[in-house]
Amino acid sequence: MLGSITPLGQRGRIAGWSWTVGFYVAGSVAGGVLIGAALGAAGALLIGAAPAATDAAGQTSALMVAAAAALAAAAADALLRGRPLPGPTRQVNEDWLHLYRGWLYGAGFGLQLGLGVATVVTTAGVYATLVIAAASGSMAAGAAIGGVFGFARALPVLLAARVRSTDALLEMDAGLRRLQPLAVSSAAAGQAALGAAAIAMAVLIR
Repeated sequence: MLGSITPLGQRGRIAGWSWTVGFYVAGSVAGGVLIGAALGAAGALLIGAAPAATDAAGQTSALMVAAAAALAAAAADALLRGRPLPGPTRQVNEDWLHLYRGWLYGAGFGLQLGLGVATVVTTAGVYATLVIAAASGSMAAGAAIGGVFGFARALPVLLAARVRSTDALLEMDAGLRRLQPLAVSSAAAGQAALGAAAIAMAVLIR
C-alpha cells in the first residue's frame, strides 16, 4: 500500500498525491466510524447502554473486558511477531490504481483499511479495538473509538510523502523492514499498557 500511493506513483498516474491521501485518510476514518458505531450499537443491545454509561458496575465490567482484550492482543502480538493472524487473506485490489481516479481508490482503500477486518489482519490490536468498541455499549462511543482507530491506521501513508524517485522508494521499503521488529514490540507494549490502565481505572471506579 505504502509503495503504491506515493508522489512518485501518483505522478506516473497523473494524479495528485495530497488529494488522494486526503481521501484515503477520510475513507479510513469513515470505515472506523462505521464499524465502531455498529459494534457499539450491538454492545448496547447486549449489555444495555444505560448501565454501561452510568452504573459503576457496568463501567467496571466494560473496563475489564477492554483490559482482557488489550492484554490478550499484547500476548498474541508478542508471540506471533508480525505474522498474520487468523482472518481475511485478501489485500486491497491494486488494479483500482489503473481503473479509477485518485480520490476514488484513495477513499476505497482507506475505507477497507479503516474497517480493520476487510483485509489481512497483521496485529491483534485490530481485534482488541473491535471488542473495546462493542464493550463501550454505546454507538457514539464505538464510533469515536473506531474513528481514532481509522485515523491511526491511515497515518503511515504519510511516510511516503518524500518518495519522489525509485531510490527513495527502495530506501523507504528498507527502512520499514528494519523497523518492523520495533513496531511489533511497541504495539505489544502499548496494548499491555492500555490493558493495565483499564484495570487501574476499574479498580478506582469500584
